[in-house]
Amino acid sequence: MRKICIALSKGGVAKSSTAVSVSHGIALSGKKVLLIDTDDQGQDAFLLGVKPKYGLADVLNERVSVEQALFQAREGLWVLSGGRGLSGVKRAIGRKDFSSEQALSESLYSIEGRFDFVIVDTSPSWDTLTINALFYCLEVLTPVSLEVLTLNSLVEFAERLKSVQKFNKKLQHTYLLPTFWDRRVKKSSEVLEQLKKYYSEQICEPVKYSVRISEAAGFGKTIYEYAPSSSGAKDYQKTVERILNYGR
Repeated sequence: MRKICIALSKGGVAKSSTAVSVSHGIALSGKKVLLIDTDDQGQDAFLLGVKPKYGLADVLNERVSVEQALFQAREGLWVLSGGRGLSGVKRAIGRKDFSSEQALSESLYSIEGRFDFVIVDTSPSWDTLTINALFYCLEVLTPVSLEVLTLNSLVEFAERLKSVQKFNKKLQHTYLLPTFWDRRVKKSSEVLEQLKKYYSEQICEPVKYSVRISEAAGFGKTIYEYAPSSSGAKDYQKTVERILNYGR
């Protein structure tokens, strides 16, 4: 079971859009996928157009089992939704004296091996659940909007990631996905070249700026359902294929 964390301590880089697009793309390839949303904004369920009765907060608070909270959003794709209830959960985990970083792993133990892929979407901050996700996962995919400020966030995130890798030695920063690429904007291409220079092994084909991706969210559809022939669908499919080929 492959476990991939979608993470960067910055908002506005298309983390949730990437998590949903990658998860559904992998499911469309015939794999069983679980998408876990650890953000208290709960965007993933919204993007998929579903309203699960239970979510991750209920599991971590031990109100229901993880099996009860799983919601099938598409064929081959299940979601464990986020939401406002996670704010209190994060505070409770932070107050733990022992093994606070293992709370998520412990809560998911009963479904180990049930899926081919688990994709964990994280909040735009270095909070307790982001740390938990990095202790649970084995691979990291970082969406990076092509802006100078995002480069600063990426450098800081990479340093923080090293502190987790000292304990989770199997964790690899495998994928770097440039987002919002606009050929008309000179700075966008300049930032892309910088990423290619310093992250040549991790960098994926960029996802171009596409209004279709934003429109899809309003209809509760993924980009493959809303505009399957769009550049956004084709770009995300390239990322999916790279993941299925283990980064090659």
